[in-house]
Amino acid sequence: MLNQTSVTEFLLLGVTDIQELQPFLFVVFLTIYFVSVAGNGAILKIVISDPRLHSPMYFFLGNLSCLDICYSTVTLPKMLENFLSTHKAISFVGCISQLHFFHFLGSTESMWLAVMALDRFVAICKPLRYTVIMNHQRCTQMAGTVWVIGFFHALLHSIMTSHLNFCGSNQIHHFFCDIKPLLELACGNIELNQWLLNTVTGTIGMGPFFLTLLSYFYIIIYLAFKTHSCSMLHRALSTCASHFMVVILFYAPAVFTYMHPVSGSSMEQDRVIAIIYTVVTPVLNPLIYTLRNKEVRMALIRMIRRKL
Repeated sequence: MLNQTSVTEFLLLGVTDIQELQPFLFVVFLTIYFVSVAGNGAILKIVISDPRLHSPMYFFLGNLSCLDICYSTVTLPKMLENFLSTHKAISFVGCISQLHFFHFLGSTESMWLAVMALDRFVAICKPLRYTVIMNHQRCTQMAGTVWVIGFFHALLHSIMTSHLNFCGSNQIHHFFCDIKPLLELACGNIELNQWLLNTVTGTIGMGPFFLTLLSYFYIIIYLAFKTHSCSMLHRALSTCASHFMVVILFYAPAVFTYMHPVSGSSMEQDRVIAIIYTVVTPVLNPLIYTLRNKEVRMALIRMIRRKL
């Protein structure tokens, strides 16, 4: 997977050019990274260790937490390093690797949120058949399929990007290596890369998003016409609301970033939006699920009591 040019490294220009802000931003993003890893790690540990949470819903939640830890780790450590460094370089191989794992984990999370919406649809609309439909084998198969699709989707982009010809500047106007900033630096024809970004990545992004919306639409219709218990209605809507908050936080900025053409995009705007789905979303997920989910809160309390 070697490029066809003499470029051996890229320079990541980062979040801002203002040097005075670098130490402050380092502290802010280091705190966010710590909270993200600690929060998602706690959820992952609770889901694994507490027998009461050994159900499909929490199996999916544990996978989401694992994804968020890895997702933020792809970009944040390098960002933190560059806040304290004057030479903000990343090797060509390192850049392509970062691009690969970013899109691998990002596309996997996109599909994973749809799987979680489908799980809620079955749990609420088909409660008597839930354990049969969402059995351990099917959950494992769904998990494996999502991870494999995400990996090969990212591999396609990393191979295609690595074969581009870079003959101009090596300065990336971003805080991590992504496809669009690299296409801005490429010489020659990038139509195929742009088509793959719009079509393949667009499908993997928008497909799960519409499936998620469809699942919630059926859930709302079902609850409106079939449920006569206010407590059951409130509990179901509360569970779905927490999930839908995560969906909006993840999909909205990502779709906005990747669905408009490279030539018409603003790098400054893309950097700000990228912070939302690469930094903010992973740290908010554990807060949303623990604050709005009684079972997770109780499991966390039990774990803390055992430690004391």
